Amino acid sequence: MDDNAGGEIQIYSVEERSAATATCAIRCVGGVVRTGRPFRLRLDDGATGEPVFLILDWIKLYGKFTDSLHPPYSALVQLSGGGVSLLVRGLILASSASDES
Repeated sequence: MDDNAGGEIQIYSVEERSAATATCAIRCVGGVVRTGRPFRLRLDDGATGEPVFLILDWIKLYGKFTDSLHPPYSALVQLSGGGVSLLVRGLILASSASDES
């Protein structure tokens, strides 16, 4: 597994949400996800317009904070950005290795 590759997470549940942040239970479904990286929402409704990006602020795995996560692990994460209101169960977010989505 390439530790420098981008990663994907899938939202299992949104535990808490404010206007700018959301704490979510997630599952890593591909690659390696890292804190500080921008994640692009994959909207399946055919929506057009500007892409929606969120920043992965932190990852909490087995009660401890970590900087990265890989499949098949699940964790609690905090995401921040203007698109937190769009987060729902089943939604997939993707990052890229270069921090550009």
